Amino acid sequence: MDLTFTATTVEWRGPAPYVFARVPDEEADAIAAIARAATYGWGCIPAAVRLGGTDFTTSLFPREGGYLVPVKVAVQRAEGVGVGDEVQISLHIEER
Repeated sequence: MDLTFTATTVEWRGPAPYVFARVPDEEADAIAAIARAATYGWGCIPAAVRLGGTDFTTSLFPREGGYLVPVKVAVQRAEGVGVGDEVQISLHIEER
């Protein structure tokens, strides 16, 4: 599954890096439809992500009926991203 969307970054006091992008509802619904085939447990879903000019891998976190994309510190620095910034994200999710 490939998705592209724009989101505003938020801070969440969970595991580092503390900066996340919330997946919009429409895209979150599409992810939820394949979640069982893509998760490795606890609802976390591995994904290949592109933010700006940076590609990285991470796992989407289920949160409040949707998903959060963790923005790694290295990506934050490379792309100059902080809390409250609007970012464009492309996700690639493999079904297992």
